[in-house]
Amino acid sequence: MKTPHPTEGELAILRVLWGRQVPMTVREVHQVLTRTKKTAYTTVLKMLTIMAEKGLVRRDDSERSHTYKAVHTMELVQTSLLNDLVQRAFSGSAFSLVQRALDNTKTSAEELDAISKLIAKAKAKRGS
Repeated sequence: MKTPHPTEGELAILRVLWGRQVPMTVREVHQVLTRTKKTAYTTVLKMLTIMAEKGLVRRDDSERSHTYKAVHTMELVQTSLLNDLVQRAFSGSAFSLVQRALDNTKTSAEELDAISKLIAKAKAKRGS
């Protein structure tokens, strides 16, 4: 299976589909998207058609109103995009990625504690 690399617009549609977790019609996707950004119905229809051709969504045309469902989980797509970013921007270094993220964002004490726990968990998994 090809690793998914959706565009920003495709990601917006996938977020809608992941949020509902049930197949949705073009109209339903369009209604959710227009809450935050003016988007034409025909644009959403065209994007979903392209996404179906790319294998990002599955179209069910057994009913009069076709429905669409994400093929890949949010976690799989995020992992694919992150792996690509780490390779291209950070030469494969997770350390550099985390360092840049912590240097450039305001991280709360709670988030830092959660990150510390994730690091401890990762170390335990690796037997370090």
